[in-house]
Amino acid sequence: MEAGEGVSSATPTEEMNGAGNLMDFLDEPFPDVGTYEDFHTIDWLREKSRDTDRHRKITSKSKESMWELIKSLLDAWSGWVVMLLIGLLSGTLAGVIDLAVDWMTDLKEGVCLSAFWYSHEQCCWTSNETTFDDRDKCPQWQKWAELMTGNAEGAGAYVLNYFLYILWALLFSFLAVSLVRVFAPYACGSGIPEIKTILSGFIIRGYLGKWTLLIKTVTLVLVVSSGLSLGKEGPLVHVACCCANLFCSLFSKYSKNEGKRREVLSAAAAAGVSVAFGAPIGGVLFSLEEVSYYFPLKTLWRSFFAALVAAFTLRSINPFGNSRLVLFYVEYHTPWYMAELVPFILLGVFGGLWGTLFIRANIAWCRRRKTTQLGKYPVLEVIAVTGITAVLAYPNPYTRRSTSELISELFNDCGALESSQLCDYINNPNMSRPVDDIPDRPAGPGVYSALWQLALALVFKIVITIFTFGMKIPSGLFIPSMAVGAIAGRIVGIAVEQMAYHHHDWIIFKNWCRPGADCVTPGLYAMVGAAACLGGVTRMTVSLVVIMFELTGGLEYIVPLMAAAVTSKWVADAFGKESIYESHIQLNGYPYLNVRDEFTHRTLATDVMRPRRNDPPLAVLTQDTTTVEDVETLIKDTDYNGFPVVVSRESERLIGFVQRRDLTLAIKNARQKQDGVVSSSVVYFTEDAPQLPASNPQPLKLRRILNLSPFTVTDHTPMETVVDIFRKLGLRQCLVTRSGRLLGIITKKDVLRHMAQMMNQDPDSIMFN
Repeated sequence: MEAGEGVSSATPTEEMNGAGNLMDFLDEPFPDVGTYEDFHTIDWLREKSRDTDRHRKITSKSKESMWELIKSLLDAWSGWVVMLLIGLLSGTLAGVIDLAVDWMTDLKEGVCLSAFWYSHEQCCWTSNETTFDDRDKCPQWQKWAELMTGNAEGAGAYVLNYFLYILWALLFSFLAVSLVRVFAPYACGSGIPEIKTILSGFIIRGYLGKWTLLIKTVTLVLVVSSGLSLGKEGPLVHVACCCANLFCSLFSKYSKNEGKRREVLSAAAAAGVSVAFGAPIGGVLFSLEEVSYYFPLKTLWRSFFAALVAAFTLRSINPFGNSRLVLFYVEYHTPWYMAELVPFILLGVFGGLWGTLFIRANIAWCRRRKTTQLGKYPVLEVIAVTGITAVLAYPNPYTRRSTSELISELFNDCGALESSQLCDYINNPNMSRPVDDIPDRPAGPGVYSALWQLALALVFKIVITIFTFGMKIPSGLFIPSMAVGAIAGRIVGIAVEQMAYHHHDWIIFKNWCRPGADCVTPGLYAMVGAAACLGGVTRMTVSLVVIMFELTGGLEYIVPLMAAAVTSKWVADAFGKESIYESHIQLNGYPYLNVRDEFTHRTLATDVMRPRRNDPPLAVLTQDTTTVEDVETLIKDTDYNGFPVVVSRESERLIGFVQRRDLTLAIKNARQKQDGVVSSSVVYFTEDAPQLPASNPQPLKLRRILNLSPFTVTDHTPMETVVDIFRKLGLRQCLVTRSGRLLGIITKKDVLRHMAQMMNQDPDSIMFN
């Protein structure tokens, strides 16, 4: 009964004033104050000032003793420790996912007899009976038909292999969708739209939880192995952010401050892209350009460190077996020529058009899924799409293999040792040149049949990706978009190459393409096409070019990549400014204020603030006349996130703003720990409570939870300025005053509704909370 002892030891004056221990119990912070509820937006300014206070306290304490100094040094280093842990864990998980995907993708076609855990490539590495020409064939690796019936060739073997390929694909995808449904519904999709929303200050509890991390990692392996048209790169950003959230909970500096936690998540997104593509610098730029909302210089350095550690860890695991970090390493032996900028820019136009088509078609399909019966059967949808994908993909060798392998083959230059169909050129018997500089040659029958198969693969990939992205399984978009672009680019590259060979006397080829020279590299066109299509869908520019040259090692081809990326963004932006991620944010109704959107309408704060003309008056608290019962009634009858505090209802002079959650917790805590607080107790938000007769119930002083500097604007502030303030300061709400008198309030929801209204959209389509 320490509170009771506090009563007897207080002086009469303190009792009269209601001061002393009883009223200032809030000087000691109590659990959960300053925290946020699920599906609410954080207050960036409040988080920043809390961190500044914490830092000031640690600095002043560090001068008191050696132990406090050590604690302050540990606190300063905790950020770097978290980055190290994120890099190590996300790099390890990415390596394990890569190895597992390799093995399970090959499992659909056959098995290694010497060691069943070997993939096709690893199995034939260990074999001593592999010839160079038949490097993919070795006795240790057997297809399912050969293993079961003893026949490797013939119609029966083909049908059995076909059937088992479909069966494995269905099994993998069924397992994946079932795990997501039962254990972690948040593990579905790409994760980048939600990460962008979380980084902008929104809270989605459980989205970065332990179960989500575990299930997303396991199901990612299953869905990529099933052969669906999706990639693992986007989901790896989500996985890295889950790792970051896990380690944030170990340090109070991050677990108790949502603003600081978001700095760590920004760096984790960089580590995610770093391990997804083996592109650490591209990862940092991706986080800066695409996902982060608040990115101070300190976060840039930490992102760089996290991306470095993640890339180093992945390189140590060496999942690609080529001692390189990059996914699609290329070595081209010829430079590019100015005249080639024309086809590169055309590929940029194609990328922009494909991006627009994909975003519109995919959003239309996802909206249909949300609003019709289709959304009620996610397992059936996944199985149907997997079945169709497997049935159509198997007959075409370019769609049967994994998408990463396909892109790798399309990027490759045709050397003398290449056995791919794409390199079936007619050789000149008199050719005596160095192996790596083969002149342009006429295409052979293999190239023409490959072109037909690639054209069919292009149509197939364009259509099936629209229906695959957004299902209730982890699904990335980077690799399918790159595959579409790489196929289109390779087709264009071969066409330009053959034109240059057969018409080298044309004026466009005359200056740079002599007969017998190696002029055109079709693989480069595939690379440029991949960049254009990925840019069209995601609207990335700088980070995209850096990711592409890190991904391929093609440093001297930056200009073609830049030309294609910029063209594809211009073309796509002509049809709509939103990237696929922003479109999905809008579709899901997350409260995300896009920095790229321009607000040009001439409206004022008074047009947007609430209450409107016919609305009931604004719910406010007074500084010294509201009772505990009044506060509890107000909380029960309304669902607002906070309440302005005024001097009195008559004057309406603004004092400050108090959060609903803090009020609820403070009253609950006071009732438990402070004697004499009853429903008729007066709540004071003033510095000192007035003298009260001893017969009056014990007052409750809540000044500590009052924000005395809420952000205010006048009623004649242009909405353009208000929108800018909300974006740049990350506000939850802003109070509207005139000469110090409170007129109304503008919340982030009101701003978004107003922006939707100004763009002739339905303001109620923004589904918050």
